[in-house]
Amino acid sequence: MQQALLDHLRKITEEEQRILDGVAEVDKELYTSGKDFTVDSAKMLSEGKLIAVRTHTRFVHFPSHRHNFIEVLYVCQGQLTNIIGGKEVVLRQGELLFLNQFTRHEILPAGEEDIAINFMILPEFFDVAYTMAGNNNVLADFLVNVLRQDDERGEYLHFKVAEVLQIQNLLENMIYSLVTGKGDQNRINQTTMGLIFLYLLESVQYAEMRLPNQYENMISMTTLDYIEQQYRTATLTELCEQLHLPMHVLSKMIRKNTGFNFKELLQRKRLSKAAELMCETDLPISDVIAAVGYENGSYFHRVFKERYNMTPRAFRVANKKSEKVRL
Repeated sequence: MQQALLDHLRKITEEEQRILDGVAEVDKELYTSGKDFTVDSAKMLSEGKLIAVRTHTRFVHFPSHRHNFIEVLYVCQGQLTNIIGGKEVVLRQGELLFLNQFTRHEILPAGEEDIAINFMILPEFFDVAYTMAGNNNVLADFLVNVLRQDDERGEYLHFKVAEVLQIQNLLENMIYSLVTGKGDQNRINQTTMGLIFLYLLESVQYAEMRLPNQYENMISMTTLDYIEQQYRTATLTELCEQLHLPMHVLSKMIRKNTGFNFKELLQRKRLSKAAELMCETDLPISDVIAAVGYENGSYFHRVFKERYNMTPRAFRVANKKSEKVRL
């Protein structure tokens, strides 16, 4: 991060100065109007804004609280220790922590050189990111649904991406834009977050997650990523071998955690990719069918019509070079 921006973020705020002067606790009135310590978006975001940033308040224990928005924590320098669901989660320089709406957590006192940013985000802000993922990314579907849930059970996504330079550069650009207030903030920053989201989808190997039924959710994430990457040749048998799970056990987990069975997830991905190819390329439909992993053309035409209520040829005519269709 540029030194000038870091120096700006390091400045002692009025709230921090009061703490240094002897006020021993967080002033909750700055964050909420209610008795329950729920940090309120109405207090933190200007009217009409979908996102805002502030530096995390240092020098004080930030007591157990929740938010009525999605919070993303990013450490610019040093580290920040969260307690989530009784578990200590240490966030180090360059790392990101996504907390869904209403997840309760507390934060241990940060020192002067521990510089962290709070991104305060309304759920609809992620619409652009979701669209940029192509609306056919089953992994994106899963992550966005997790972030939009309103559950207190300690759900988070911890991305250890300090070495992913693209993400670091995009975050710095976004922080600078929000701090300086230049440009069409919502649109620019939604697009920037969309790019960050795309890189995060490529960095699942750096993610640690704590979700209800964590093991099953991790298996589901692996399944979705497998389908996303291997949709042309993916089989349930191969996935079972990779995960060392009996087929009936894995099938039950997938259905429980995604709402679809393996065949349905694979078919949705293949059809979405086929629709994308028909809109964006001039490949003959027979080549599109082969490109997404189908061998039986008649079967493809039948399931495609069931999904989109028209034949592949009619779909191409109606949607060629159009962004209106939701894939």
